[in-house]
Order: sequence, then C-alpha cells, then structure tokens
Amino acid sequence: MDVGRDTQSPEDRVRSVIDHALAPFAEGAQIPRHALLPVLRAIQSSQGWISKTAVAHLSQRMGIAQAELYGVASFYHLFSMEPSPRRVLHVCDDVSCRLRGSRAIVERLSLACAPEGEAREDSAWRRSPCLGQCERAPAALQLIAGDVPKERTFTVRSPEHAEEIFRSPDEGSAAELSDIVVRQPRESLRLLRRVGVVSPTSLDDYRAHGGYQGLRRAHARGPAWVLRELGEAKLLGRGGAGFPAGTKWSAVASCPGREKYIVCNADESEPGTFKDRVLMEGDPFAVIEAMTIAGFTVGAEKGFIYVRGEYPLAATRLEAAIGEARAHRKLGSNVDGSGQRFDIEVRRGAGAYICGEETALLESLEGRRGEPRSKPPFPVHEGLFAKPTLVNNVETLCAALDVVARGAADFASIGTKDSTGTRLFCVSGNVANPGVYELAMGYSLRELLALAGAEFSRIRAVLLGGAAGTFLRGDEIDLPLTFEDTRRVRATLGSGSVVVIDDKTSMMDVLRGLAWFFRHESCGQCVPCRVGTIRVDELVQRVRAKVPLGSWEDERGRLTDLGRVMRDASICGLGHTATSAIESAFERFGLWPDRAEKKGGA
Repeated sequence: MDVGRDTQSPEDRVRSVIDHALAPFAEGAQIPRHALLPVLRAIQSSQGWISKTAVAHLSQRMGIAQAELYGVASFYHLFSMEPSPRRVLHVCDDVSCRLRGSRAIVERLSLACAPEGEAREDSAWRRSPCLGQCERAPAALQLIAGDVPKERTFTVRSPEHAEEIFRSPDEGSAAELSDIVVRQPRESLRLLRRVGVVSPTSLDDYRAHGGYQGLRRAHARGPAWVLRELGEAKLLGRGGAGFPAGTKWSAVASCPGREKYIVCNADESEPGTFKDRVLMEGDPFAVIEAMTIAGFTVGAEKGFIYVRGEYPLAATRLEAAIGEARAHRKLGSNVDGSGQRFDIEVRRGAGAYICGEETALLESLEGRRGEPRSKPPFPVHEGLFAKPTLVNNVETLCAALDVVARGAADFASIGTKDSTGTRLFCVSGNVANPGVYELAMGYSLRELLALAGAEFSRIRAVLLGGAAGTFLRGDEIDLPLTFEDTRRVRATLGSGSVVVIDDKTSMMDVLRGLAWFFRHESCGQCVPCRVGTIRVDELVQRVRAKVPLGSWEDERGRLTDLGRVMRDASICGLGHTATSAIESAFERFGLWPDRAEKKGGA
C-alpha cells in the first residue's frame, strides 16, 4: 500500500499512515491499547511530527480521548507535537560525549547552522541526553521522516563534520556506526565471544558457534532443572538492582495459568551504558534463545523486547533475527519440535529514561505514559496486562543462557563467592580505548581501566554505575568490582557504566550536567522527585556560580535533606538515586566553595 502518493492531501496521507500502522493490531472491531506506541512512532516517522489531525483520527480509530492521546505522545522526547522539519539531528550532550568534545559541536551548529530547534532548509538540530553510543563519542542520531524514514547514528569527528551532516543530511553514510570492536582475547570471553565473529543475520553462523545448545539442554532436562541451575549459579541481575535471577524466574514459574509474559528490558538509557546495545547488534540470536529458554522455564508463550528508541540498528537486527528464528522453527507453535509455544515481538521506545524502570516500561508497552507503578504488586505476580511477567535486561538474559548452556558449577567457578560469573563494563570518557569489556567479577577497577588505556596520573574521578551511581577518586580505583565490595564503600556497580574524568575537567560542569539530566528525565508523577530534581539542579547552579542561598552550611543541609526525602518518598528508583552521584562528588572532592580543594579547582 502506497501511503505517500502525491495525490493525497496531508490529512488523507496521515489517515492512511495510521490505518496502515493499525492493520496488524486489528482484532475484529477492537484495536488493543498496546498498539498506541507503535502507531505514534509510525506517524512521527512518516511526517516528522504528530499533528492535531493525526491525534483526532487516531482517537476515533482507537476510542481513546484526544487529551489522553496527547498526554501519551507528549511524554516521549523523540515525538514532536509541533510542526517539525523532516530532518532532525540529535546531538548527544551527556557526560561521556561532553568529555570528548560535544560542546564544541553544539557551539559550531549554533553559530554556523541554526539556533537549537530552529528549522533551516528542512533541517534542525537538538541536544540530546545519552544516545548509548558512548564508546564512539561524540555521537549523534539523525532522523529523516518520510515514506521511507531513515535513522542513522554517527560519530561526529569534528565540529566541521557536524556542520557537514546538518547541511548535507542525506550524505555521509560512510560515517554511520555499525562495526563493534571487541578489544579482549576471545578465549577470555563468554557473553561477548560471538560479537564481531558471527554474522548477526545468520542463524547458521550462530549455531556453528554454539548457538541453541542451551535451549536443547533446557528442553531435555526440564524447567525445574533450569531453575535449580540459576539458583546454584547465584546469578544476580545485571541491570542495577542485583536481584537474584533464579528467585525472580521461580516466582513467575510458580504462578498459575498459561497467560504469562517474558519482557526483555532493552531500554538501556543510563548515561555511559551501551553493553546491551552491543549484545543486540552483535549477537541478536543469543537474546532470542535466552528469552525462549525463559518462556519454556516459567510457562510463558509470548515475549516482548522493548528497545530504546535511539537504537535503530539493534531493533533492525533483532527483527531480522526473529524472522530467521521463526523460519527455522526456533520460534512459533512448536519450537524445535519440543511442543513449546513461544514467539517474540520487538517494541521500540521513543526517548524516556524512566522507561528503563521495569513498571514504567510495562506501562509504556501497554500504550500509556511511562510512569512507574506503585509496588506491590510486583511484575512477577501482576505485570504486563496484569499477568505474571518476567522482566530482565539483555545482559541478565544472556548470562542466564550462559548458565544453562555451560552449567551452574562452571558459572559459579568464576568470580567471587557472592558475585559469580563475568560482568560487562562500559568504559568511556577520558580513556584511549573506550568500549565494552568483559571481566570475571572480582577484578579491580584499576585492572579494567588499564585495559581501556587510562592515564592513571591524570584521573581525577571515575563515575561508577552511571548517572545514578557514585563518584570515586583517582586513589580509590583499587576497588574490586563486586556487589559486596562496592556496597562496602557506599558505591554501586549499577548498569556497568564506568566514565573516566581527567584533571582538566571541571567537576561542577559534570555535576550540572547530571542535575539537569535528572530534572529533564523525571516523569513528574510524584512530588518528591518532580520538585526535588528541580531543587537539586538549582542548588548545583548556585554552587557553580558561588552564590549560596543563605550560608554554605545551609546549602549542605539542603542537599542532604533533599536526598533523604527523595530516597524515602519517591515512587521509583529514579528519585531514590537522583542525588547519589552528586552527593558523593561533594563528599569526596571538596567542591563546596568554603571547603574547596587547594589544587585542581572545582
């Protein structure tokens, strides 16, 4: 169906786009609510913004009030509710890209091309939170709306290169990001062993390198065996909370009924984090196999992969791999002749950090604003569509696949007693070799940074665990990278993000960026977070300008109080951790003007 014929009026064209996007979801006269996000993406991709005409027609087709539709669409920063040019360049201005020169790029675009957000020759540019391309920083994402929309990610080599992309946006494909560099010996790798070796589009290549051995073992030994192996392996979740994976899987498996779901949380939006993207782009069949094992183990027949909106290549490769898996009976009504029913759909987000929180992600999947739910009930009992749901991130699922394929004893033999297996770490910032590194739990931060080519004499700070993590000083990097050792120093492994900051960088500039990030990304649902993130940002600006509200002692007490209230009263983890890195920086680096370090400045 040609939805872009020149004979159509703009109104008819957008109606055709909506009707075409809704067609796969039609269930008689009723269109399910969960169709909303994919259809909004289709409208945005087709015309570059979501018009009043589009909202009105979609409201009529889905039976949802226009005000409610507007509330959902306006929640996501990749959607525009105002007329927008066809081409938009999103330039990352978050911590890792700032450390690699993004501010010079922003200045060049502002002076030589157009003010931010202003259209020139059907093009515009906007600053963006982290794009998850931190090892390739400074990064940009270009979205080109049309009948055949384009999405491309770039390393911006220089301010001049940014101007070139802006002025000739359909050119320069050679600069697109696609290749993944793994800098470690292959024999030391487990989760990354196939990345950069196998073709991500070839099921045969995946099988030739050990693929689907885990699923065969699971089918042969049964769900109870899988659950025992996960428990004995002591696999802890790799998304930040560190919850025991076997406990979560067992909770879903014990729920009665056949309607259960597996949800892969691939909305990897923590600044400085890109490991899940590397797995999806480089080894997509592993994600599919892991989800299939999970479905078999807990009794679920349907899975969803929620991919962050800024990961076009990951989504494309996953969709292609799912198609191949279906064609070879690795998904469907009789997986591998085992009698298992299981299938997977890819759903893409639209730019909202909060959707990395599992209940906010479920709300988004259901076609609502991505606002976290109050817990309990927990998703294992009442998750997607109010049914028992297993939610794991990409790395956790791939680690579970490793447990099943090799056995619990093999997995637990690596790492420490309480932190078993390997872990993926994303190193970016002021290092020679940024990238994803896979290490056995228990290696030190110093050893990791040595692999990444850090210049130890120049390290001022390391942000461990992402924006919601903790700052460490350069003299604290002998810390073992385990759950127990990081807790001991009031730090966290978080999402595996490791951002290195050198002695030329202003710590207060970094803190301002983090404070702005949480202010921008708070969903606004609960008062402690909605107001608290604003107040923290204002406080950081005052410290940066050395203009206190009252005395500096007042300001110290104010930050402590804000952090305590947000941790105690916020609905979700965003509010709980929004001040963690900022408070740790003030504690460790003497940034208060009346207690400033004598060397290095703030």
